[in-house]
Amino acid sequence: MSAPVLVTGATGRQGGAAVRALTAAGVPVRALVRDPESERARALGVELAVGDLRDRESLSRAAQGARAVFSVQMAELTGEGFDFPGELAQATNLIEAAREQGVGHFVQTTVDGAGPRVVDEQHPLREASLNTKAAIQDRVRAAGFDRWTLLKPGFFMENFLPSSAFLFPRGIEGGLVSVVKPTTRLSLVAVRDIGTAVAAVIAEPDRFDRVELELASDYLSMAEIAEVLSGALGTELRAPDMTEDEARAAGMPDMGAGHDRLNTTGMVGRPEFARALGLPLTSFAEWAREHVGGPLGPAPAGERAARR
Repeated sequence: MSAPVLVTGATGRQGGAAVRALTAAGVPVRALVRDPESERARALGVELAVGDLRDRESLSRAAQGARAVFSVQMAELTGEGFDFPGELAQATNLIEAAREQGVGHFVQTTVDGAGPRVVDEQHPLREASLNTKAAIQDRVRAAGFDRWTLLKPGFFMENFLPSSAFLFPRGIEGGLVSVVKPTTRLSLVAVRDIGTAVAAVIAEPDRFDRVELELASDYLSMAEIAEVLSGALGTELRAPDMTEDEARAAGMPDMGAGHDRLNTTGMVGRPEFARALGLPLTSFAEWAREHVGGPLGPAPAGERAARR
């Protein structure tokens, strides 16, 4: 049996998608978990390594004998806010442990548009988040791995699940809540497409060496997104056109305020970037049909062409 791929965040969205895609491709997986007895950990059905991104020694043990690492971190929310220095420290621990154990390929996921340094005094959370991701990327590039790959996923389609309090804080009846304007286009990514990309990267490490992929599955305006969701849900949804104060009053979380910047700067990822590398993608209409239910309804012009 070939050496395993160590996957962090295995019980979360991106790591879980990576585990499923790698397993489906027949790749041995070792999942880093804090509690091997948890229901989510046991459900993975792969080798488990007990460790914590804050504990470098546990990461060194977990990385021993691994041929590659899939690395994902998120800033933890503490009583004092998001711990971005802690996120960087966790990534650094994993990078150093992987180098110590001679891991040949390091695959890091960050976020759309990360790097170079961002200055955004109006939205300090966004500034801190993007700059932390950029610093992690710098550490990966400089670590000395034989091969490394950076994936920069866009806006998760899963944020549009009706059960999500992120964009539906008032439920479906209350409509979408966001400061993103109707004409602003988002680089959308289905989480499973992140897993598919990871499996492709692991299968062809030389081809994906030093690739920095702005990963998007679809590229739609909020008005087009609302149209697709309306068809899938069987109820009319309008693209929100809110000020920050209006969105906050409607239940938008603090992190959502930073999305106002997208109205002027936009997002970087485009589906054609992944397609040029031969990666299959999930359109937003396909995702909505599978996860939201109901008919697809009328599709935006670009989507109609894709369906044909």
